[in-house]
Amino acid sequence: MPPIQMPPKVFDRALIARHLQRRPAARDDFVMRLVLADLDERLGTVTRDFERALIMAPDASGLPTAGRSANGPFRFARVSSVLDVPGVPMVDPEALDLPERNYDLIVSLFDLDVVDDVPGFLARARAHLRGDGLFIAAAIGGESLTELREAFLAADAEVGGGAYLRVAPFIPLSEAAGLLQRAGLALPVSDVETHTVRYDNALGLMRELKALGASNPLADRPQKPATLRLLNAVNDAYAALARDPDGRVRATLEIIWMSGWAPHESQQKPLKPGSAEISLTKVLGQKN
Repeated sequence: MPPIQMPPKVFDRALIARHLQRRPAARDDFVMRLVLADLDERLGTVTRDFERALIMAPDASGLPTAGRSANGPFRFARVSSVLDVPGVPMVDPEALDLPERNYDLIVSLFDLDVVDDVPGFLARARAHLRGDGLFIAAAIGGESLTELREAFLAADAEVGGGAYLRVAPFIPLSEAAGLLQRAGLALPVSDVETHTVRYDNALGLMRELKALGASNPLADRPQKPATLRLLNAVNDAYAALARDPDGRVRATLEIIWMSGWAPHESQQKPLKPGSAEISLTKVLGQKN
């Protein structure tokens, strides 16, 4: 048999854990606040009773232990995928061996931003769902921090004559639903929430990323710390790209939401070819 092809090593999760551990105690994780508020709204429209629900994230310490669907309240079991949180089970997100099976709801918040094998993660999450169980995930979208990425590319070319990966790759919205289908999830849906966040300058943005534990998490990253000359060049390049009339700069934040269901015989099925009561030809003809 040919050797099993392992996914390339993208993220350094030990480094991510250190970043999370070093966050200031008084930090305001506004990104998680946004996502949890959005999750409440989304679950509030689902007409299901969730008897066995799980929520997970790289750091589970701020996750809720209860939720509410359109049918009423339910309890969440919490799992952490990167940071060791007292009293909370921790799992390797690449293996994703969750504490139980047959969940009727699994929520994953930002785990997709720390795994090398995204399709494998989704397939293993689907394997933990009972039939007609719901999977929901939030991930940082592909257009996030494009301004910072471009500013670093320009500054690296100016200062060092080369380019380095300094901003993590994120999932494009165009690929999200396909990833769910590839994992065997039915009725896949994906959408994006786009936010514009403003700072005094690029250095302020980088300070906040550090405070959120979101500094460069890549395994293949520059080993030398950024010099003052490089940071000043990034600051200037960023201002040229995204400065507003009042002198502040913009940063793009995309949150991609993905949801799908474990297949079940009760779910809607596509019509068989030729079974439609009105033909497409007639519909198109009516438009002419």
